[in-house]
Amino acid sequence: MISRWFFAVTMIGLGIVGLVSGHFTPTWAGVPAGLPARAALAYVCALVSLGCGAGLLWSRSAAVATRVLLAFFALWFVFFRIPPVFQDPASSGNWWACGETAVMGAAAWMLYAGLNAGVAAGDQGRRIARLLYGLGLIPFGIAHFTYLDRTVSLVPGWLPWHLAWAYVTGGAFIAAGLGVASGVLARLAATLSTLQMGLFTLLVWVPIILASPSASDWSEFIQSWTLTAAAWVVAESYRGMPWLTVGKHQA
Repeated sequence: MISRWFFAVTMIGLGIVGLVSGHFTPTWAGVPAGLPARAALAYVCALVSLGCGAGLLWSRSAAVATRVLLAFFALWFVFFRIPPVFQDPASSGNWWACGETAVMGAAAWMLYAGLNAGVAAGDQGRRIARLLYGLGLIPFGIAHFTYLDRTVSLVPGWLPWHLAWAYVTGGAFIAAGLGVASGVLARLAATLSTLQMGLFTLLVWVPIILASPSASDWSEFIQSWTLTAAAWVVAESYRGMPWLTVGKHQA
């Protein structure tokens, strides 16, 4: 799978950025400032990203790499994504962070399902990964509406109807999430959501990065790139299935 190599290289890139900067990359954000050994944890995250990404490039180590990465995303979700939601369930930012880890975890689970044996692997594992991915997309769409001014400001200047694009892209994420989670037009939904993330990276963040980016801009560019890589893994898992299938997930 081409997506596996792209995802692996992306994880390697995250690891290198983390090791060089000594800080958490966007994928591993959300660690409380007062947490003991916080700086050490940032390096652990970088090493996990680098090691698992490199492991995915070789067939002999790929299965182990997916296990480690999936376990790490699961732990991250439990310890650093769920608690903020309980503290402030009305914050769409907290839900967005959950969606980000869910999408990354879905990609790791999809790769795990294809390279390992057991209850959580195989066809059942792929169904779980797709459900996780679909649910993860929904907060992305909701954030387009709750942070509408920010969304509108990111629409490229050469496009007309900026407000309309903000609504359309937000609605598209929600529709894609529901489609993938329910299995209704799932392949089409997964493919179009990947395309949308890729276009965000190319049309919104690349021009910003080529201009005079701030640290926040770099962070969002890395987020967009990484999520696109994860989405591609899930979308490619539907290869060979009908585009317009309406019903439950097929393995």
